[in-house]
Amino acid sequence: MYLKKLVFLIPAFIFLCFHSVTAADYVQVAGLIDTRTTFSDGALDLEALVELAKKRGFSVLFINDHDRMVMEYGLFPLENVLRKKVERNSINKEGAKKYLNAIRDVQQRHPDMIIIPGSETSPFYYWTGSYFKGNLTAHNAEKRFLSIGMDKPDDYKDLPIIHNGFSMHYTKYLWPQLTAFLISFILALYLIRWKGFCRKLGLVISGLSLLFFANANPFRSSPFDQYHGPQGIAPYQLAIDYVNSRGGMTFWNYPETRSGVRRMGPIRVDTPPYPEILYETRDYTGFAALYGDTITVTEPGNIWDRVLLEYCVGQRRRPPWGISTADFHKDGGSGEKLGNFPTVFLVSNKTKEKILFAMKHGRMYAYRGQYPQQLVLNDFLVSSLGSKTKGISGDEITLNEHPRIHVFLSSKMPTKNRVSVRLIRCGKVIETFDGLLPMQIDYEDEYLKPGQKIYYMTFGHL
Repeated sequence: MYLKKLVFLIPAFIFLCFHSVTAADYVQVAGLIDTRTTFSDGALDLEALVELAKKRGFSVLFINDHDRMVMEYGLFPLENVLRKKVERNSINKEGAKKYLNAIRDVQQRHPDMIIIPGSETSPFYYWTGSYFKGNLTAHNAEKRFLSIGMDKPDDYKDLPIIHNGFSMHYTKYLWPQLTAFLISFILALYLIRWKGFCRKLGLVISGLSLLFFANANPFRSSPFDQYHGPQGIAPYQLAIDYVNSRGGMTFWNYPETRSGVRRMGPIRVDTPPYPEILYETRDYTGFAALYGDTITVTEPGNIWDRVLLEYCVGQRRRPPWGISTADFHKDGGSGEKLGNFPTVFLVSNKTKEKILFAMKHGRMYAYRGQYPQQLVLNDFLVSSLGSKTKGISGDEITLNEHPRIHVFLSSKMPTKNRVSVRLIRCGKVIETFDGLLPMQIDYEDEYLKPGQKIYYMTFGHL
């Protein structure tokens, strides 16, 4: 069977100067990430989605409905008063408590499944152009990441993203202008006590003061708004830091998709590919390394390697991991089936906690294929001749001799297609292997610099 593209993305980090970690026995559990339900813009309700995933042989399902889908445009100078608002189904529109309860209910009816809640988050956008001139454009409205593992309603209700509802968290930053409006309102009340022109002036000032107080949007959910142009990386880093503070994980989604620039009714949306976001933001867990569009950041020496190398020299606190994301709305949508974009987790036993641990620490590999064909990365081990320590994907180990890399690939369904595997060290291809499945690779790398942190990665194409 022909697979359009299948790529394994497995970073294994190796320390040559710290304590070693012995690889434990593990089992492989395939999961599906980035799926939608009728809570937002998915075609299937939660029950039907779980049943379809189970029928396709998957036992782990990540639900990533949109946490908020809103756009607002207002007229200057009262943008937040004279406005038009368009809102679609989302977690917070339906109610985060209702969303999480629905997931728990379905989980109880399907105890053999692991269903993990999450959302797709778009923290910020901004407007240019004019509605009346026909060139009104929403920029970066589809620059999104997946939030995974948050399981409390307030985690979603308090997300620091535009239009996410009532919050007093950022009111303190608006006190200077709010105080000015309140003072003018109090003065207006004094004028209203008089008669004639003073009373009329007081009524006008009091009305304007209240209007501009409301327009300041003192109970906003984000310190940013859509009327002051681009704000750099700040809105996104704020949201990433928030999810981290709630014990969740963040994965940048489809960073090179070209579907974000198009006409949408009376407006245009303009979200060009954003691969640079992987370098500009910090402390996110990973990104969609495989999805239904072009991807180049995973090529040797590109942005992913730049970020990993910064981690290796201590300039970043954590390495970003690669996952496969489905962007699943309905079966057959965009020509893709549920099951074409699995991520396989390496766990000691199949529990929700173990899956989340594996995801956070990179004990997983991603692939893209055509269901029901599935390639299996049976082994990806790094060790040395004189050491009993073996590192699997995501492990950090210490070696004092030349690293030995062992890879074993197989397929669930027979195939006569040849597989090509690239072995990469720190962004450089050190060897390419070609052959039929099953394939075993044993490679000794002569590279050894004690005290230097390096990493290995494999890419496979069938």
